[in-house]
Amino acid sequence: MLLRRTILAALFTATAVLTRGAMAADLPEAISTLLSTANIPQQAAGIVVMRGNQTLIDHNSSQSMQPASTMKLITTLAALEQLGPAFRARTELGTTADIDHGVLKGDLIVRGGADVDLNEDVLLHLLQALRNQGIRKIKGDVILDRQLFQPARPDLGQPPFDEFPWAYYNVIPDALLTHSNLLRVELRASASELSVVMLPELEQVSVKADLQLVDAPCASWEKDWRTPEVRRRGDQLTVILHGRYPRNCNRSTSLDVLDHHDFLARLLRAQWRKLGGSLSGEVREAEAAGLAPDSRLLAEHQSRSLPEVLRDVNKHSDNTLARTVYLMLGSLQADAALGSKPLPADDSVASTQMRADLAIRGWLQSQRISADGLVLENGSGLSRLERATPAQMAAVLQAGLRSPWMPEFLAALPIAGTDGTMRKRLKDSPATRRARIKTGTLNGITAIAGYVYDAANQPCVVVAFLNDEHVAGGAGRNVLDGLIEWVARSAP
Repeated sequence: MLLRRTILAALFTATAVLTRGAMAADLPEAISTLLSTANIPQQAAGIVVMRGNQTLIDHNSSQSMQPASTMKLITTLAALEQLGPAFRARTELGTTADIDHGVLKGDLIVRGGADVDLNEDVLLHLLQALRNQGIRKIKGDVILDRQLFQPARPDLGQPPFDEFPWAYYNVIPDALLTHSNLLRVELRASASELSVVMLPELEQVSVKADLQLVDAPCASWEKDWRTPEVRRRGDQLTVILHGRYPRNCNRSTSLDVLDHHDFLARLLRAQWRKLGGSLSGEVREAEAAGLAPDSRLLAEHQSRSLPEVLRDVNKHSDNTLARTVYLMLGSLQADAALGSKPLPADDSVASTQMRADLAIRGWLQSQRISADGLVLENGSGLSRLERATPAQMAAVLQAGLRSPWMPEFLAALPIAGTDGTMRKRLKDSPATRRARIKTGTLNGITAIAGYVYDAANQPCVVVAFLNDEHVAGGAGRNVLDGLIEWVARSAP
């Protein structure tokens, strides 16, 4: 408490000096004090604060740094500008076969179009549309077409990002990702027994808990988990949970433990059977992209509009959604009638990831924003490779204020003390409900980027990247929150 009072006093004094007209080109004393208190070297900080065209703080602004999840701002604004607010991704069911007395006499093609809302309910409704057309039996195969992205399975062969490869934030998307490939597991423990339930229902998949019940706070339930195991016996898959779990504790979690093909194939079979349908053939992966020219559409689903998706990307810092939007930039274009359609093929670019990289760099060039020091890998910030400069991020935020889609962009940002990743931060502060801030956190990295209204109700662009091991334990967050408060108290 004493430390916070000291920091607030320093902020108030520094703000008063700034209000009287002093110009802060580099770090104000209050921010330097916050960094020193946190043992974070000044060279490990990159900070830019701007009010209109006036620069209030410019500290290491051209230094290429790890931005963590603030990188999502570059991806999402570029997507809004290039795809537009009416953009919607699609899932299609089609065939080249005839329907005869309730039998589809050939293959059913499930074409992925990066539909981020494709989940068990959507899939059930798509299959119900087949039943509504009288189809009760598929005589051929079900072909899963993920070919919109190249490679079609970006997840294959990728080393784990961290020690929790099964965690929801580590899901790598494909063009036909369903239910985010996540098994929802509900755990209920009494003093002596533990029950576990798995959702959604997948054909020949079950879950088993090999968890030792211990006396521990329920809040620490994930602390002693070990890597889940998947055992295969014939066609049967069993997911086994290992570790320890508190007595008298009810919790749920989501796990990415199944191969993408297994997950969708087994979900589709379970739901088709639930609807009274039968399948003679296999569920297999497509070898070429798209529906054949003579195919016809049997059912379709459109995702939510892009601004709605971007709210989930930025407010909740959803890595899988962000990575999907990034790959959309390298694979899709807006279509007034369909919502979206594939980009024309370009054999000169080796992968969808490379096309997305070029699309973002092209947009930056159109905004006259330098790409020097920018390194893109997946557009989400969940990366040890991605880099940006504070100056680049500030320029992107300024472009957001000029954009015709400025209201949609701002609406996607977390509001201080109110929602998203800023819900618990800066409560009872001058910045409460007056700052829209994207946060970013990785080991050794914490960052913010967004807009803060100052004491005169003028919007200020605020960017801060801290790349240092001492940001851990909340020390870096205290510096960033102090910076936001400093801006909120300042005035022209």
